[in-house]
Amino acid sequence: MTLDFFKTSPAFISKKKTTHLVIEAVKDNTFEGWLKKQGKAIKALVKQMDFAPKSKRLLVLRDKEQIPTRVIALFKDETSIFDGAVVASMLERPFSESFLDSASFEFSGLEGEDLKAAYIGWGFAAYAFDQYKAKQKKAPALTWVKGVDKKAVLSVVDSVNALRDLVNTPANLLGPQELEDASRALAEAHEAKVKVITGKDLLKKNFPLVYTVGMGSPRESRLIEFTHGDAKYPKLTLVGKGVIFDTGGLDIKPSSAMRFMKKDMGGAAHVLALAKLILDSKMKVSLRVIIPAVENAVGGAAFRPGDIIKSRKGLFIENTNTDAEGRLILADALSYACEDKPDLVIDYATLTGSARAGLGPDIPAFFCNNEDVHEPIRKAAKSAEDPIWPMPLHQPYRKHVETGAGDMINSTGIPGDGIYSALFLESFIDQDVEWMHLDCFSWESSGRPGRPVGAADTGLRAIYEYLNTRYG
Repeated sequence: MTLDFFKTSPAFISKKKTTHLVIEAVKDNTFEGWLKKQGKAIKALVKQMDFAPKSKRLLVLRDKEQIPTRVIALFKDETSIFDGAVVASMLERPFSESFLDSASFEFSGLEGEDLKAAYIGWGFAAYAFDQYKAKQKKAPALTWVKGVDKKAVLSVVDSVNALRDLVNTPANLLGPQELEDASRALAEAHEAKVKVITGKDLLKKNFPLVYTVGMGSPRESRLIEFTHGDAKYPKLTLVGKGVIFDTGGLDIKPSSAMRFMKKDMGGAAHVLALAKLILDSKMKVSLRVIIPAVENAVGGAAFRPGDIIKSRKGLFIENTNTDAEGRLILADALSYACEDKPDLVIDYATLTGSARAGLGPDIPAFFCNNEDVHEPIRKAAKSAEDPIWPMPLHQPYRKHVETGAGDMINSTGIPGDGIYSALFLESFIDQDVEWMHLDCFSWESSGRPGRPVGAADTGLRAIYEYLNTRYG
């Protein structure tokens, strides 16, 4: 079965449909002025429908035959990408599915970054993981208007939606091979060079931790790599945790904790989505993407608690918990990443429950061995409406990981695992290499406009915003 992850969103069309409606955007702070200019009929309708800031945000105007003629939508004073998502989602209330299927819409009253944000939000709201359902969602269609940056909108929307599809796809359909296929599809679309090391060749090429974690699965582990860009540009390396399913190994998870472990390759999905954004924008970097792809399964060949494994870097790791496998495969991948002496290494991983306990599901824990970037990262996160939070690489805590029967242990079993895991990973970063680590959840549990229940981008757009400022 061929899976197409990097496809164009169907939310946007070039030609108007038979029924075409203008969505007039009104900012909250201009609402009173807008209302004064309206006739008695519209003023009466506004009052009747309780249409006002902090109340209902969508108003459909109709003619005497009750045929819709225009839509008024309230936007926040500082336009959010999720304003566009709210509008797209709310259209499903006053209009039937058949009407939306035959209609198209366009925005008026917005320009520049506000217009771009509205389009991105609309694209986010149009997403649905429903290809395995008998009936697919038909999202309302938005036509392109003059002044909107079409390429930028599609790059963001299609990158985020690809991430969502990758994480939402169950592990029986997305294994290490399929993750390789997705990586190849992205790389080849941009004429990047691809290299993959598979199965026992991982031992021959000195990736022992990647090989060990996947030993319990019949699906061969692999190290996926692709490169793109002129060598004269700064070297940017992205590393993503690609555990396509995590049972916990012999330290098996309870069923409630295992239910959504298809998302344990969320780090790899983030890295592929970020790579697409970078490649689409033609950012002036020499890009390298590294994804260790494994399945942490239970089987006769599975690695055990207490096993000691020599890493690529030469450090001996005592495995104290087979459910702390992500940091093991990242250790080899990060060691490999540093051998090329990059300007910056960024890794994404669905790594610890500790980060979720401290920051909740929406905010990735951010670690960096260069604290000077903390303020620029905060600004980028705010600009991108994509919160992340800097956390300390508190060096005295190293005593908790530099212990045991080897040089290090992979799990301490005491509170603070988000920091301990980051310190563990830092041990595989060369001292002269700048490194960022995002411990992200990659999941939306409650559902809201533009963020449906299921896979979610967490920290993707913030880091892209930062990189665009740094290298763009």
